[in-house]
Amino acid sequence: MVARLVIAAPGSGHGKTTVATGLMAALRARGIRVSGHKVGPDFIDPSYHALATGLPPRNLDPFLQGEERVVPLLLHGSATAEIAVIEGVMGLFDGALGTEGYASTAHVARLLRAPVVLVVDASAASRSVAATVLGFAHYDPRLELAGVILNKLGSQRHEDEIRAALAPTGIPVLGALRRTDDIHAPSRHLGLVPATERAAESQRLLPRLADWITAGVDLDAVLRVGRGAPPLAGTPWSPGAAHSGPRAVVAAAAGQAFTFRYTETVELLAAHGVDLVEVDPLRDKALPDGCAGLYFGGGFPEVHAGELSANAPLREELALVVRQGMPVVAECAGLLYLCRELDGLPMVGALDATARMTRRGALGYRTATAGPANLLASAGQRVTGHEFHRTVVEPRYGTTPAWHWDDEPEGFATSTLHASYLHVHWAGHPELARRFAAAVHNG
Repeated sequence: MVARLVIAAPGSGHGKTTVATGLMAALRARGIRVSGHKVGPDFIDPSYHALATGLPPRNLDPFLQGEERVVPLLLHGSATAEIAVIEGVMGLFDGALGTEGYASTAHVARLLRAPVVLVVDASAASRSVAATVLGFAHYDPRLELAGVILNKLGSQRHEDEIRAALAPTGIPVLGALRRTDDIHAPSRHLGLVPATERAAESQRLLPRLADWITAGVDLDAVLRVGRGAPPLAGTPWSPGAAHSGPRAVVAAAAGQAFTFRYTETVELLAAHGVDLVEVDPLRDKALPDGCAGLYFGGGFPEVHAGELSANAPLREELALVVRQGMPVVAECAGLLYLCRELDGLPMVGALDATARMTRRGALGYRTATAGPANLLASAGQRVTGHEFHRTVVEPRYGTTPAWHWDDEPEGFATSTLHASYLHVHWAGHPELARRFAAAVHNG
């Protein structure tokens, strides 16, 4: 059995990431092994979880992975931990639009039979906080709202007023946190700046964050909540038996421009005999020795376009090996990097397309279908994925699109290349890893 709890909130902006990451750091500082998990497809918040726990980041998403895999993935990701802290997404009951809360924090909490701790921004209310908390406690009787953490309190009188209002509800206050300007993660056009882009600053922040949580939260009470979760039946997810044949090297884009990659993708490829070797397109001038494939995940190339463009030796080598048929998978940021140019600056040029920033973004779950068989997908294969960007690629698709969704083609696909805006969690579609690995080994 794994101790576990979900950190949720009435909506975005209440401080879920700060509190969840702080709890992970504070518990770890006490010598407790903690695993961090994020509800939904987000890559950024888990980057802070990984710093706080020392373990790889993990996501739990019924839409991307399938309901039946959520418990196995939690058991897998928390196998070495004493407690799993699961950060929610948006408001507690907010899920995929038009689905009555599918893939919401509440949905995942029900699947995991996990108690919920509600973080509430109290900066603009006092006694009304009790009405908010009581409403969340009774909205879905299938959930256990085990306590509340008050955030952004202004004074002791402010805290006392809210505690008095909450007392008749019977919902315990597990923590009371004062407003502070000392703890802050910067944001930009797609949310928080990933921890990888500000690693030194993030590392310095963690002790302050842990101290802030320790001073304001009853960690013993939080542990009791997590340890009180009922037994959870299931078998841990596995990427498969270890590959027994020769292993292959695939260059994985990394560094400050390429920060997004699901942990299970790495584990699936490793199980199929593929070792990802990180390459920083901002700094590295050449691919690793013996490179047999390329995996370019998500990130923010638009922020670092000048440096990416300036690294001509790597761009030229990439253009050559892609043209020669080296298998390459590119998701979102990788798609932009493979274009001829990004915001007018030269990129790899492996795709006959240009990319540029826009004011409007694309955000949401997608159900996509492949056309003819290609590097990553079999003919007509359906997958679930997520799109999140504020750029456009022109043209939007190649001769053979990578996917179709909402009756529109998108991306570029051949027998050796797959480039698309769509992020697919390969634990939900492990056949993608098998196909890519097979192409790498047979290339």
